[in-house]
Amino acid sequence: MKILANDGISPAGKEKLESAGFTVITETVPQDLLAAAIQSEGYVALLVRSATKVRQDLIDACPGLKLIGRGGVGMDNIDVEYARSKGIHVINTPGASSQSVAELVMAHLFNIARFVHLSNREMPERGTADFAALKKSYSKGVELRGKTLGIIGFGRIGQATARYALGCGMKVIVADHYGQDTYITLDIEGAEPVRVKVKKVELDTLLASSDFITLHVPAQKDGALLNAAAFMKMKDGVRIVNAARGGVVDEDALLTAIDSGKVAYAALDVFKNEPSPRGDLVNHPKISATPHIGAATAEAQDRIGEELADQIVQLIGNN
Repeated sequence: MKILANDGISPAGKEKLESAGFTVITETVPQDLLAAAIQSEGYVALLVRSATKVRQDLIDACPGLKLIGRGGVGMDNIDVEYARSKGIHVINTPGASSQSVAELVMAHLFNIARFVHLSNREMPERGTADFAALKKSYSKGVELRGKTLGIIGFGRIGQATARYALGCGMKVIVADHYGQDTYITLDIEGAEPVRVKVKKVELDTLLASSDFITLHVPAQKDGALLNAAAFMKMKDGVRIVNAARGGVVDEDALLTAIDSGKVAYAALDVFKNEPSPRGDLVNHPKISATPHIGAATAEAQDRIGEELADQIVQLIGNN
């Protein structure tokens, strides 16, 4: 049986699938040629990440598909319920990349607290001639310790981010649709695990109380979660990180909030118009930008590939 990993798969995942008798093709097929390729090659499974879209028309055109797999968490690029109504298995790997995304969020938090992103842009050109001026420009950073981090969405990635933030001495509050206050466990090398209570609050309370805000929610059906009205509820000088989905932050409203001083700095790993993000976002001096690399670590990719492989073997390996 042949599998098309159109957005790639880790060597570990590919090896596991091949050991189970599958043939795995990793050459990317353009979106407009995808249906024809799946039909002509007889692929039984299609594996994607965020680049490839699997909509109703593709599903209808490929009746031989038995499984669609998403390497990662969100599946907003797949018509999940429609595929399942056609008897197709739809799977993802919700826990495999949590650690990696949380670490990138922390990297961005440090970046926008200490102007690292902008220093890195300017030092190569101005560092030798204007060292003292740059030092003065970037001498008013802030510490993370003691600051309040508001986490919107408290699934696996939100919880992993909370563990790191608590380890840095931050105060953590959470807005989430599910449950009340909760406990998370901090695993500390050489010591006993520590259980820490995390306070859940209403979204408006989080917006008004947080020094830093990070989002960990899926794409929203009703538009951006952080829109102009939401920015107005925040502290002056708040700093924001979005490593969730492009579109959960209104990009126009964000730029307005930055230019007015309501938002001091922002960090974006995701953009509404990927893979062609707006130039005024990626070039803005008060925005730390990365090209959707939250899960792009060797460790996460191995976990994603192996987890996909295990599910595929279980679901269609003997069919």
